[in-house]
Amino acid sequence: MAARAYWQGQIRLALVSIPVEIYSATKSGAAVSFKQIHEPSGQPIHYDKVVTGVGPVDADEIMKGYEVSKGEYVLLEQDEIDAVKLESKKTLELTQFVDASEIDVLYYEKPYFVVPADDLAEEAFIVLREALRRTKKVGLGQLAMRGREYVVSLKPCGRGMVLETLRYADEVHKAQGYFRDIPDDKPAEELLELAEALITKRSGDFHPQEFHDRYVDALKDLIERKRKANGKKIVEDKDTGAKTGSNVVDLMAALKKSMEKSGAQEPEKATAKKAPAKRAPAKTAAKAPAKKRA
Repeated sequence: MAARAYWQGQIRLALVSIPVEIYSATKSGAAVSFKQIHEPSGQPIHYDKVVTGVGPVDADEIMKGYEVSKGEYVLLEQDEIDAVKLESKKTLELTQFVDASEIDVLYYEKPYFVVPADDLAEEAFIVLREALRRTKKVGLGQLAMRGREYVVSLKPCGRGMVLETLRYADEVHKAQGYFRDIPDDKPAEELLELAEALITKRSGDFHPQEFHDRYVDALKDLIERKRKANGKKIVEDKDTGAKTGSNVVDLMAALKKSMEKSGAQEPEKATAKKAPAKRAPAKTAAKAPAKKRA
């Protein structure tokens, strides 16, 4: 494998230890970065370390400080900070197993691919992977990497497994503070049916390659046009189509129009079954008079 392992160690489940390697599952996307330029000279701007009332200072005079009160700092040497860093433990012990649905999506931070470190580790690796898959559980533990300890989850992914670092509870905002003003209203059934039909019409498989950063593409296009225009200012007044004024939207009309554009048919309205027409009572034959007994 050409990539360099981000971490090497072992996953421990009770008395079973599985040597593994983990690799970053993501990479930075394409981005357009800018530098600040001095327009008259065309040269990049540099930044000096400056102290108020002192002026520029040398790098060896700079320390890290933590502000304990306004204007008061505790200064720390780099070796003091390094001494506090956790040693990178070589063992991830799975201490708990939970349903994947139990972990709120807000807690997931970054994914890593997990693979067996060698041929000898493959059997135990596969057993753990399939056990997690059958039980539909996610393994949890804590792992120290590069001076920081993380809560991590472990779950199957194809032939391998994925380890995801999780945020700590104090790093996640409580949703109630943001959602409390949203009314707890029930939508009209007809509106709900239209929305469901529209979602069904546009449902399909996830193809991530179909999505790309349109802003980055637009910036690259702007830079190229600017270069060809020899620095001439390029400004386009685009009509976004947004209408100002009344914020009242006819939701029913908007949903129906969306359905028309998607080529979907509106859900059929439930109609009451008509009662069958009453038939005229059948004519009964006249009964013969009863014979008198002798």
